[in-house]
This record gives sequence, C-alpha cells and structure tokens, in this order.
Amino acid sequence: MVLLSGDSITPVAISEMIFHKKIWIAVITIVFSIAAFISCIDNESNTADVRGPEYAGSQTCMNCHKDVYQHYMLNAHKNTSTFASGKSIFGSFSAPHNVFAYNDSDKVVMHASADSFYETEYKNGVQKRSEHFDIVIGSGRKAQTYLYYKDDQVFELPVSYFISIGAWANSPGFPLTHPYFDRPIPSICFGCHSSAANVSIPQTGSLDVTEKYLPGQQILGIDCERCHGPAKAHADYQTKHPEDKTAKFIAVINKLTRAQQMDMCSICHSGVQQPIEPIFSFKPGSKIGDYYYPDALHTDADELDVHGRQAQKIMASECYRQSTNLTCLSCHDPHKNENDNMVAFSNRCMNCHSEINHNFCSDKSVPDSILKTNCIDCHMPAQPSKAVQMLSDVNGKQVLQADYIRTHLVTIYPEETKKVLAIYKKQH
Repeated sequence: MVLLSGDSITPVAISEMIFHKKIWIAVITIVFSIAAFISCIDNESNTADVRGPEYAGSQTCMNCHKDVYQHYMLNAHKNTSTFASGKSIFGSFSAPHNVFAYNDSDKVVMHASADSFYETEYKNGVQKRSEHFDIVIGSGRKAQTYLYYKDDQVFELPVSYFISIGAWANSPGFPLTHPYFDRPIPSICFGCHSSAANVSIPQTGSLDVTEKYLPGQQILGIDCERCHGPAKAHADYQTKHPEDKTAKFIAVINKLTRAQQMDMCSICHSGVQQPIEPIFSFKPGSKIGDYYYPDALHTDADELDVHGRQAQKIMASECYRQSTNLTCLSCHDPHKNENDNMVAFSNRCMNCHSEINHNFCSDKSVPDSILKTNCIDCHMPAQPSKAVQMLSDVNGKQVLQADYIRTHLVTIYPEETKKVLAIYKKQH
C-alpha cells in the first residue's frame, strides 16, 4: 500500500502498515537513501563537500565573486550535467511528440507523472520496461542524453534528445532496431561531465568495468574547483584578510605555464582515453601524461573526430604552432556563455590577425567590415561527428543524422569559405 498526497491515515491503514512492517522498513530505507542522494547531487546545496575537507563548494565562491558566479551558472561547464526535471529536460512529453519509434512494433514513449519523468518501452503495444530520468547529460546546445539509477549503478536511457531537429532520437552508439536500457556508465564519463562521482569498487575509472557508486557522492556540473583546485584554504584566508587582493592557496590560471593550461583543458577536451589514474584527482598544474596512457594511434589531426578532440586539433593548427602563448583560454572565457557569439570570437582572432600585422584575411571579395564579424565559419566550420550520430524520425522516415560540432583545427576550408561568402554577398 502506498499513501498518496491527500490520503488519510486510518486505523485500517495503520494495521496494514504494522502487518507489512518489514516491507515498510525497506521502503523507508530506500526513501532515506534517495533523500540523501538528492541532498548531495549538487554542491550548491551541499555543506560538506564530498571530495573532502579541502574543498569549499562552488557556492562559497559566490561570496567574493558574485558577478563571475552568476555568469558561470549559465555556461556549458555548469550545465553539462544536472538533476532531471521538467526545466532541465528539453524534449516534449506531450503526444504525439513524445514517441520515438524504431519500427512498426518497437517504440519508446516519454511520459511524465507529477514531478517524475520516464522512458517506457512498448512492443506491439505491450509495455515492456520503464525507467526514470535521473540525470541530464549535456548543456542543451547540441543534444541531451539521460541516465538512471538502479541500486548503486548508473545506466544510460535508450532515447536522447537532438536539439538541432527538436526531436527525440536514439542515444549515440545504441542499437538502431530496438530499445536498450542496460548500458552502464563508468566514472570516466562522469569525469568530464561532473565534478565528483565517488565509486565503491573499483577506483580505476576504466571503460571496461562495471562500477558501483557510493550513495550521495556525486556533484553534477563542472564546478569552480575542477579548474581552480580545492578552495577551502583560499576562502578561509581571503575571508579573514579581505584587504589582501593577491589570491592565496588557489590555482591562479594565468600564472600556470602554457603546457599546464593546455593540460588542464585537455583532461576533458582530448577525447575518451584509457586512464592511468581517476581524472577527478587531476588538479591545475598536473601533467595529463600522469592520468592517461599515450594515444598510440597517431591519427592525423584532420581525421580526428570533432567530438571531444578539440585539444589535439587546436594544437595541430598553425595558429597554435606559430605562437608561444596561445591556449584555449586565449579564445574562451569559461566563466561566460558566449555560444555562437561570432563577433566576440572573431575579435580574439584579430588580436593576432590584423591589418597592422599585415596578416589579416586576404580575401577582398567582400568588405573588411563584414569579414571582421565572422572569421569562425570560414576557418573553424561546424563538421559532422562520426562519434555522435542519432537515429531520428524525419517526416515519417528513420534517418541517421550526425551532430555538427565546430572543428578546432584552424585552417582554410575552401568549400566552406565559398558558402559563407555567398551568404554574405546575398545579405549585403
């Protein structure tokens, strides 16, 4: 018996509860475990950081860095994983837009009940399995995929949401013919999509093991201390010495060497690799070579997939190779949400490429004033990913579509340039 909101607890109900004492003890234990997990699922509401006493939690940073913190709350790092809710899940739960059909007999229906959300499998109209949305992976720019908890393990749901077409699609790498609910998620995936995911056994973060997670030991989103290091000592000192404007006991990013800055970004933006150590233990100033085994494939940069290989691609670019100080942070401000702000990114290109330096764009078919608004689409075009492809329903037909991600191999793309210039000329 389950008491719903508005039900009265009658003597009959009490007797039933006593009769099913063992069952209720089990239910209460589960409820308290879930409550403990929810209370710790995001460090914004967590007073004791699960990573240890040297961590302060990102909310502490807001006390002194309010403006930066408010911008950070809106960016992709913060929102790369979050608790599932009606606000964080972008896909529709209203018919007919809440159905993903693999074929005439197999489909998954996304449905909501109160504040809970489910993916439910049907075969020939008969319900086979239903699992709960627990975690949303993806900031919502390209796609979202979803995870659910089963006991002390985490699994991926079979249907994701494809932003570019505004529709549900099969999760990348999943079967194209039927729903599959049993793909376990290892901690190395959380390593680039969260700030903490403590596992009971094993602690390697390997891709080929089934890991079990400790209850309430996760912090979703990439928080301040993933990039700046443990901040408890820093926060304590600066609070007691507000007159001291020199940051103490914290990683000051612009004081790291170029190699250290690149390693800090590359720990997540260099693709899935075989780990030596759990990447959650990586701190600013660490060497990436201590955390990943060397990649023995030596694939050419232009053949690397655009998904997850941004570090390798930018380091293979002439811009990087001819510079002594260019890093990811030369173009990206990780505290801000600058997605698709071509003018802002182009201005950073022109810190090096300008008329004064005699290395500005040589194409004179359109005015410089137009060229200066968008260097990116010509020299860093969006390209299809081979790793992230989704089967989706387009006009009643199942189509396998690639996610388009902006390449970080900065070079000349003649065909893309023709397309961009044609658009410019048409508009002006």
